[in-house]
Amino acid sequence: MILRLINQLDDDISALTHLLIEAVAEGASIGFLAPLSVHDAGVYWQQVAQKVAHHDSILFGAYQQDTLVGTVQLALCHKANGAHRGEVEKLIVAKSAQGQGVAKGLMHILELDAKKQGLQLLVLDTKVGDTASFLYPKLGYQAAGTIPNFARDGLGKLAATVYFYKELR
Repeated sequence: MILRLINQLDDDISALTHLLIEAVAEGASIGFLAPLSVHDAGVYWQQVAQKVAHHDSILFGAYQQDTLVGTVQLALCHKANGAHRGEVEKLIVAKSAQGQGVAKGLMHILELDAKKQGLQLLVLDTKVGDTASFLYPKLGYQAAGTIPNFARDGLGKLAATVYFYKELR
């Protein structure tokens, strides 16, 4: 597996679109409802490309034999009182690559990059009971609290959300 920054989304836009559509269809609570159209997924990735270009977000990809199988984003905070923190967003792993350490690898490269940038705190949220909600504590993230019926999962069902944080040392 190769992990790397994605600075230009053009080469990966089709794979990113497919990855997002697949995750939403599987019920992932990542801001979209199924069925997610190719158009809407493409618009989302165009917005991410703008955030990457403006240094508001950093995108990482995981590749197996030149095929994109996972992605995660680090959203940067530009507020004067929040420049020390970042938010982990949209950790997505292709169904075919789950259970192979892709998510762990993506989180590792994201954290290394966050430390290089001088970030001291990472925050994130995920649906209670999702695979990710069990992964993050194993990676040293602390649960900060749960909010019931916070968001709809990809299939439209209301679900609780748990917030996590990790102090980088």
